[in-house]
Amino acid sequence: MWNWAENQVILVFIRHGETKANKEGRYLGKTDESLSEEGIKSLLTYKRENCYPEIKYLFSSPMKRCLETAKILYPDVSPATIPEWKEIDFGQFEYKNYKELMKDRQYQSWVDSKGSMPFPGGESRENFISRCERGFIKMWDQLGQALGQNRKEVVHTGIIAHGGTIMALLSRHGGKHYFDYQVLNGRGYICRIKGWGAHTMFQAVTKL
Repeated sequence: MWNWAENQVILVFIRHGETKANKEGRYLGKTDESLSEEGIKSLLTYKRENCYPEIKYLFSSPMKRCLETAKILYPDVSPATIPEWKEIDFGQFEYKNYKELMKDRQYQSWVDSKGSMPFPGGESRENFISRCERGFIKMWDQLGQALGQNRKEVVHTGIIAHGGTIMALLSRHGGKHYFDYQVLNGRGYICRIKGWGAHTMFQAVTKL
């Protein structure tokens, strides 16, 4: 059994590196795009600057941009993939940017709702957060199996995911609004954890 009087988990959330679509301000959801050359260079620069803590366990979205980021940042740690952590489905807005959508009435309605409306032909924020949470519980189950018997240590665990996934999980457990947790490519948050699984609370959230 995991003894919370003696043990702690620190989660390191990292948004994947930049892609071509990210640079162009496009809504990048289900499109399985790789990192751009600039994105790779930025990750390597951050790594040289010791921006990323050492970790023992690693979990990732299964999309290329996340797995490629995981391989660059933590080449010696094999990530377990969590399918539920794929980015939100942007529906009709997928791979389009503001300039291409600004005259779209559906897009204007979505903007006027401050992002609370479901994406046309896509996913609602509520369903997305619930999906990410299911993946979060799955992560805890796998982490518990990996840890096995009670031990006295601080367990550093990395999560390589999308900006939306990070916003979903932190808004669920961190105490602030969804958009309060926006983060740049290659950056993220370090969270000290209290509780387990669905009962997890983030005691401290600091920017990476």
